[in-house]
Amino acid sequence: MCFYSQITKSAQELEHRFNAKFVNNGGYQPSIYNGFQHPKTPIITSQQKDIIQFYDWGLIPHWAKDDSIKSKTLNARIETIHEKASFRDVIQNRCLVLADGFYEWKWLDAKGKNKQKYFISLPNQEAFAFAGLYSHWTDKSTGEIFYTYTILTTAANELMSEIHNTKKRMPIILNHHDEQNWLAGENNILKDIELVAREV
Repeated sequence: MCFYSQITKSAQELEHRFNAKFVNNGGYQPSIYNGFQHPKTPIITSQQKDIIQFYDWGLIPHWAKDDSIKSKTLNARIETIHEKASFRDVIQNRCLVLADGFYEWKWLDAKGKNKQKYFISLPNQEAFAFAGLYSHWTDKSTGEIFYTYTILTTAANELMSEIHNTKKRMPIILNHHDEQNWLAGENNILKDIELVAREV
């Protein structure tokens, strides 16, 4: 799973890394993001691959009556996105969710009363992209359009199975060379990316 992510890179570093420009880089600040607060974070959509935009974390499907579902759609299991009503209408709405690390907690006892926090990143803490899906939802009471996304997850690799030792899931981190393939509709992107973790 992935509910807490981090970006420490500058706007200029992200623009260079992803070959895209911020739609408004004055609105960007390096930060640690708590998904349960539904923050606006930088993403790149399949419709506008050369622009970095800000979307809310927690996907709201177009048919939702209100935004309450967003607390349950921070993540989406890639194995079931074609089956789940929240995601099956947006499986072609692909995006890159920009980050350079994320946080996970290892349970140290059977009930999770004691936990150890870990920070997970690529070996040099370079910027990367989670595989994501996005949606545009209109609040019928106000007419306001909300731009939202979810991060896809898959079965944990060996490292993440040791850390996320309850559900044994992990976010899908795209290989640099697969990012554009993901946006273009390619499904063969589940490669085991080298990760490192440290206790925090």
